[in-house]
Amino acid sequence: MQGPKFLTAEQLLLTTLVVKLVATAALATMLVRYRRFRHILIFERRAWPDRLTFALSLGIPLTAGVVARLLLGYDALDLTMEGSFLVGLIAGPYAGATVGAMVGLPPLGNGEWAALPFAVGCGFAGGGLRELCPKEAIWHFSPFIFPSVPRRIWRMVRSLEVDWQVVLLLAPVALAVLGQALGARWSDHHRLFVLSPSPPWSWRMLVVLFASVLCVATPIKIWNNARIEHRLQEQEKLLLAAKIEALANQINPHFLFNTLTSISSLIRTQPDTARMLITKLSGLLRRLMRSTDHFVTLREELASIDEYLDIEVVRFGPQLTVEKHIAAQTLDVIVPSMILQPLVENSIKHGLARKVGGGRITITTSVSDGHTIIEVHDDGLGMTEERLEHALGDGIGLSNVNERLQTIYGPPYHLKLTSVPGQGTSVSVQIPEIALPERVTA
Repeated sequence: MQGPKFLTAEQLLLTTLVVKLVATAALATMLVRYRRFRHILIFERRAWPDRLTFALSLGIPLTAGVVARLLLGYDALDLTMEGSFLVGLIAGPYAGATVGAMVGLPPLGNGEWAALPFAVGCGFAGGGLRELCPKEAIWHFSPFIFPSVPRRIWRMVRSLEVDWQVVLLLAPVALAVLGQALGARWSDHHRLFVLSPSPPWSWRMLVVLFASVLCVATPIKIWNNARIEHRLQEQEKLLLAAKIEALANQINPHFLFNTLTSISSLIRTQPDTARMLITKLSGLLRRLMRSTDHFVTLREELASIDEYLDIEVVRFGPQLTVEKHIAAQTLDVIVPSMILQPLVENSIKHGLARKVGGGRITITTSVSDGHTIIEVHDDGLGMTEERLEHALGDGIGLSNVNERLQTIYGPPYHLKLTSVPGQGTSVSVQIPEIALPERVTA
């Protein structure tokens, strides 16, 4: 019968270092999931409450790891040097010193009196390096430049320019070497805990030093990925805003051109009516120019439609009738600005303008399945199926509205047209009520 197999000293050291790296990565990953922590990472200029929050977010679990080492003998959770240096490097010297004090105090009860000054010194070292080097260089810190370090150092000497990646790499190495030296100096009295390979200063020491660098670089890599993801999201938002603004800028000249065309037809035959229309148009344009919002409430959009319809009613006279059936709960729903005017204009221009006799436009809003439904119906000439298939692509107005809906809310949201020749046309829009909780401006 075979007895239990135990790890050799070499295997135990390697296992401890691997667990140490896993613990570091797990802690960094958990912290970056919190919005407040990500906010602190994204902005380089941090107020003292943010720096304190960052220090406590790392200091508390790091201190718990030191306590676990003292009580349970689990060496892999002690990240005194790496944690203090990392916090100083990201949040500044005082944050690093704070974490150093937190992780350095528990070992005092075990007689490790060198742990506190060493940990605080590591925090100040990281913070001092942060003050000296470019901030973006910190986020590009990589441990995998080890093979090119001699060449980079020679380049630094020749050009008399600092290679901050070399400095950032050598700083934790120097601290780890200092910790090993102090630990070896007081090895008989256990004044400072370090993971010491046996025999000391062998090839195993290189593994320990490399692991220390990885424990600093791994959280930086994880957090930098979160920063890059945030920047990409911000770029997508800016691109979306630019596209929406471009579409809005397209519809305004289109609306103005069509309205001026309507007015020009009345200048010779009905000059007084033309002057009245110009006055109303100037009022509508002033309203549009005052507003820089790409999104407004449905109440405001309907008010703009009223001003536009005042122009069209004067032009067409009693032949044009407008009816509204507006659900009260839809008035405060946020909608893209200038989304109804092209629909109403299309009904007048293509449905009623060529119709003999009077015409009626009905604007209806309702709520269904968490969506606000807006429908514009006319009892005009209607369209054939062939013409209906090309309606969204032939003109600027409807195609613009359709593209804006899909840009803002996604492909499922688009204009829906139905038409019966000789009976009229209906166009409807669905607006998700929860898509835009607040007004968005240019």
